[in-house]
Amino acid sequence: MAKRKKKEDKTLGLLILGVIFIFGILSQPKLFLFLLLIVIGTIGFFVYRKIKRLKMIKRSNIKRIDVMNGAEFENYLDVLFKSIGYKTKVTPTARDYGADLIITKNSIKIAVQAKRYSEKVGISAVQQVSGAKSYYHAQEAWVITNNYFTEPAKKLAAANDILLIDRDKLIQLSAQAN
Repeated sequence: MAKRKKKEDKTLGLLILGVIFIFGILSQPKLFLFLLLIVIGTIGFFVYRKIKRLKMIKRSNIKRIDVMNGAEFENYLDVLFKSIGYKTKVTPTARDYGADLIITKNSIKIAVQAKRYSEKVGISAVQQVSGAKSYYHAQEAWVITNNYFTEPAKKLAAANDILLIDRDKLIQLSAQAN
């Protein structure tokens, strides 16, 4: 039923656009052409932005990831997960309640804590994402790093059913996206 509604909405939308198009050409051709150029430019901008993001994934390797700052790493993960079929949302940098991204696939919501570190990731990242899992009503929680995890972090993650994605797994995910 939901698919039928979407199809009807699209058909109605196309019909309305067609009427506006014909009315625009007949009544105000210069204004209509100006607005048409704006629409085409906007669509072009979004297509360009999507292509630019996909190129970012293709160019990024672990050495490039190692020199990113935290926000760049979060944006990288956003693009990475989109490219492999997830719906993603980067949380605000302040008051993120322990999750840097919320990703969804097959109706499973996942709270993700991203740690671009030059040292091993400790238990605080696991604690943060554990709280985020409840706050965001997520079914899963992950911590992703460009490095590795300490033994206490691994133990706490295992006890709280949190997936740890370390450097090696991140390289595999990036290769999968490419």
